[in-house]
Amino acid sequence: MTTCLTRSEADTMKLAARLAPMLSAGDAVLLSGDLGAGKSVLARGIARGMGVEGPMPSPTFTLMIPYAAGGRKLYHFDLYRLADPDEYYAAGLDEFIGGDGVAVVEWPEMADIDPRPALVVRIARGNGDDERLIDIENEGVAGYDPAALAEWEAKA
Repeated sequence: MTTCLTRSEADTMKLAARLAPMLSAGDAVLLSGDLGAGKSVLARGIARGMGVEGPMPSPTFTLMIPYAAGGRKLYHFDLYRLADPDEYYAAGLDEFIGGDGVAVVEWPEMADIDPRPALVVRIARGNGDDERLIDIENEGVAGYDPAALAEWEAKA
C-alpha cells in the first residue's frame, strides 16, 4: 500500500492527475472516505489527467456520467444515494465497469462492488483543514507505479 499526503485541493488534483496515465480501459478506481474527504476532487483530477475538459458535475443524482478524451473513456460513478445495492444492477451500471473505459467509483460500498483490476483508494482528513491522507492499494492495475507518487509519499 502507498500512503500519500496532500496539503491542498490543488495538491490532491495533481496527485490524481499523476494516477491517470497509469490507468487503462477495464481498470477501476474505488474511492472511499467520509463526506467531504475529497473523493470528487480525486475523481476530477483523474479525469483532468486523462484530458477531460469542461464542467464535471457530481453524478450524485444521475449515479454515473461518462466522459471521453483523447480516445479514452472514463465513467464517473457516485453511488452515495443508492438505497439498495440492487439499484446499481437494475440500472445496468455494472456493464460500465471492467469494459472499454476507466471506472472511477465514489462510495463503492453502497453497491457492494469489488471489481478487479482496481486501485482501492481510502481518503481521510489529515491534521490541517486541507490535508488529506490517501491510501492507495493496488489490486491488479498493471500500470500502477507507486514510485511516480514519491512526491506525496507520507513519511512515517
